[in-house]
Amino acid sequence: MSTISSNVDVLIQSTAANKTQDGGLQRAISWKGAFWAASGVPALVLFNIGALSSTVGQPAWLLWILSILMGFAQCFTYAEIAGLFPHKSGGASVYGAIGWVRYSKFIAPISVWCNWFAWSPVLALGTSLAGGYILTSLFPADAVINTWSLTLLHLDFVQTGLTIRINSIAILGAMLLLITFAIQHHGVSKAAKTQMILGVTSLLPLMIIGIVPLLTGDMPSTHFLPLLPLAHDAVGHVVFGNYNMAGITLIAGGMFIAGWATYGFETAVCYTSEFKDPKKDTFKAIFYSGLLCIAVFTLVPLAFQGHLGLGQLVTPAIVDATGAVTTPAVYSGMLDPSLYDGTGVGVILAKMVGGGAVITNLVVAMLVLSLVLAVMTSMMGSSRTLYQGSVDGWLPKYLSHVNEHGAPTHAMWTDLIFNLVLLLLSNNIMLLAIGNVGYLIFNFLNLQSGWIHRLDRGNWPRPYKAKTWLLGLGAVFGYVNLAFMGMGADIWGPGTLRNGLVFTALIVPVFLYRHYVQDKGKFPDEFRKDMHLDDKIITHGGWLPFAAIGLAVAVVWLTHSIAVLP
Repeated sequence: MSTISSNVDVLIQSTAANKTQDGGLQRAISWKGAFWAASGVPALVLFNIGALSSTVGQPAWLLWILSILMGFAQCFTYAEIAGLFPHKSGGASVYGAIGWVRYSKFIAPISVWCNWFAWSPVLALGTSLAGGYILTSLFPADAVINTWSLTLLHLDFVQTGLTIRINSIAILGAMLLLITFAIQHHGVSKAAKTQMILGVTSLLPLMIIGIVPLLTGDMPSTHFLPLLPLAHDAVGHVVFGNYNMAGITLIAGGMFIAGWATYGFETAVCYTSEFKDPKKDTFKAIFYSGLLCIAVFTLVPLAFQGHLGLGQLVTPAIVDATGAVTTPAVYSGMLDPSLYDGTGVGVILAKMVGGGAVITNLVVAMLVLSLVLAVMTSMMGSSRTLYQGSVDGWLPKYLSHVNEHGAPTHAMWTDLIFNLVLLLLSNNIMLLAIGNVGYLIFNFLNLQSGWIHRLDRGNWPRPYKAKTWLLGLGAVFGYVNLAFMGMGADIWGPGTLRNGLVFTALIVPVFLYRHYVQDKGKFPDEFRKDMHLDDKIITHGGWLPFAAIGLAVAVVWLTHSIAVLP
């Protein structure tokens, strides 16, 4: 262990010097470039603000604030472990996987896989929402272009009512996705410049939407209090619930879905191997991205809820002779059904600014840019996760290819094709929730890797070293997030937790193929050097990492067992 520190410095310097010569990613951006690359994360509030509000009720605004503060506390662990490996891309999942690999080569790739399948669907979700914003602003809700749909396949075995279908939103979303891919094809430097232009343009409406209601005072206190979970009486009227087990389950489901958006700014450390000065740029990128997200994830939900209020029953549900619902109930306010899947959020937010039809359409257009920015952020981050996972020996070799601009095009093509399929799914919130099961598993593994790295690599150089209490707090939050997942995932559809765990398990055959078929049971030489796998280094964690996994399984099982779905 005495030679590790000097060896790492030499390795980092030599790798950085050769990175632009060996066909790898290029050191072309500063922390500001990563900040703008991550500036699409605030737009993630548009994806699930309607679903969270219409499911949880009046506590929604507080859940957003608590969730982003948890995410900000967790980012200090991510910043430290990213600084250990300034020559690697792919984000916190890659750095976390390195912490686990000496204990189990099968646990480590789960981190990379889960991070990817949580981030990648943002491409489909974002472009479909953008397409929905465009169509709802240009055409009436009952226009044929908004209502036609061609069902290709029923997927009731995954979730009741889920289908693969083609409609106008899917077609328009595919067009936007292809445009985004073309921009990304020219490498991180040009993409980051495009992100900066889009960032300034698209963050402006989010900030205006968040600030205007505060200035006008159009935020009645009755829209925020009392902080009781949503419930309905036998007829369907809106009432306030209690903090019994059903109410607590509802709150856990809200924190579960909020974390998918609020924790996302950790993508700022995906570009460590592309920073001009990774020792300085890594922490600045994630810290300032976090401050931006605190502002947006606090102001926008407050304004949204302050403007709309909880809402009331407008039209009761219609049931047939068997008691089955044939026409769902219609509600006003945050319970408006068009807000749940996000398609109606853009127009509602635009109207909050005021100014008539012209201003409304202008704000909708800017919100579309916000969604495109989120898609670009996701494509940049998730493709680099695939790229680095391939370079390190977790994922198939073809994903490690880059083009002449330094863009990981094979990984990007994989993202593109995967999301063109996801665009055809009929339930966006279901897709988001399943992806978030993986995201919180990744979150847990990486927050625990912070203390594992401290134990095993205590004398490695750290450009940024988190306070020990922050590292410990992050580890505790990892378990808190698993509790939210175990208790609240199925709020978003029966089988959500099961489906997310099944998708997580798919990494096993993928890794077996890469490691034992393509690599004959050995990791790539560069990764072995990075990890000092050929050195006789004794790990210091002992049984603790395995105990952490055992406790995690117990937390998920227990919280899922006691949950009571409203």
